[in-house]
This record gives sequence, C-alpha cells and structure tokens, in this order.
Amino acid sequence: MMIRLIQKRDNVKVEELIRTCLLEFGGNKPGCTWEDPDLGQFYEVYQPENKQYLVVEEDGRIIGGCGIGPVEGIEGVCELQKMYCLQEIRGSGVAQQLLDLSLDFARKYYQKCYLETFSNMIAANRFYLKNGFVLLDEPLIKGPHFACDKWYIKDL
Repeated sequence: MMIRLIQKRDNVKVEELIRTCLLEFGGNKPGCTWEDPDLGQFYEVYQPENKQYLVVEEDGRIIGGCGIGPVEGIEGVCELQKMYCLQEIRGSGVAQQLLDLSLDFARKYYQKCYLETFSNMIAANRFYLKNGFVLLDEPLIKGPHFACDKWYIKDL
C-alpha cells in the first residue's frame, strides 16, 4: 500500500472511491459532494501550490484519498476535502496517515483547517474529535455542501 499525490490517471478511480463511500452513507443527494462538478477532475483541481490531493493505492486500486484546499473568502483557513477510505481499510491506521500528511502540508499555507461532514458518519466524527478538531455550531461558509450537518475546525 502506498500514499502518494494524485496523478491524472487516478481521476476516474478517485471519483469511483468517493461515490462508493457516499452511497454507503446516503450521500448521493443534492447539497453534498455527489453533485460536485469537479469530482472526476481532481488531478486538475489540486494543481495549485496551496492545494493537494493524496491517494492510497494498493494493487492498482485507489482505496483512499484526502484533499486540502483553501476556504474561499477566509484568509489562512483551509478545508480538509473529500477524505474517504473504503470500508476494507477503515480502522487500519491508513486514515490517520492520510490526515497527518494532509495537515503537515496544510501547515505550510494555513493557520486553521475546517471540514464538513455528516452526523451519520459516526466513526469519522469520532476520528476528527480524536485528532483535535472542534465541533462548530454552524458552517464557516454557506457553500454548495448544504446537506452536511457537522462542521469542525482545528488550529494548525
């Protein structure tokens, strides 16, 4: 298993990973990642210097991924974006490695990291709290992911 930067050839596999995970949690609906127009173009989206998308590859399969990008309109704050792992690797420590690498990257450009998720992703919510994210009462921004009902922030 290897964690690496996304490559152009990964675009379709990353979209499949994300859609598989969203289906598992009922996230195939308006107001969440399911409708993101850039979902199949992450290589292109994550090329700017202050953005990064990592993938977990095993035997040619993409089984996890995690992105960092700016929160538009809020200086010094990034967003943990599209962090998903297939069920088969959850609890293995891979998500922790992905998060640690992503936050290390984020510290180069940002002072805080924000994220949005769903309350029914119980293990993910516990994971974020365990890693020092603080639950917010409302979203930092009114963005396209209005279906998310949990919001967190962390000082970097």
